[in-house]
Amino acid sequence: MKLLPTLFLTVLLMPDIAAARRMGAAEVRTGKNDLPCFTIAEREERGGGPDFQSVIVTSGERVMWRMAMPPQRTFPLAFSMCIPYGGRVQALPQTPAGPLASGVVYTVRIEVRPGKNAAMPLHYGARFCLLPRPDGSGAIRLIGAGDRPASVCRSR
Repeated sequence: MKLLPTLFLTVLLMPDIAAARRMGAAEVRTGKNDLPCFTIAEREERGGGPDFQSVIVTSGERVMWRMAMPPQRTFPLAFSMCIPYGGRVQALPQTPAGPLASGVVYTVRIEVRPGKNAAMPLHYGARFCLLPRPDGSGAIRLIGAGDRPASVCRSR
């Protein structure tokens, strides 16, 4: 009987395996009409493309756009693919895409379904901003882990 409380305490203190997974790297590219599009980084595709579940773009706590696959459908997300901001497939559940502004820091989070390999991330993320070009279009700028967003995202 003394073993039961010890076993119970051990189970309670075990780390959640999903929580222990690392955040994978997402990539943000310039898509059609100079809007961003999103995918996984090339190095993340080593073990095969993860099964796409959803993508969400935020500015702070504000959701700018979200799109998700229905539970019964998915597709393997490859580095060569890019999910456009605002989406093109109106049949998929999504929120209307808000306008993106220059100099604002945005975060993208791509969620995937658990695969056979427990070491694969469940989420891929990146931070980015838009920088104005002389012609009025926006250039996408990735914000690295060591970058200071205020200096990276200001107009030059």
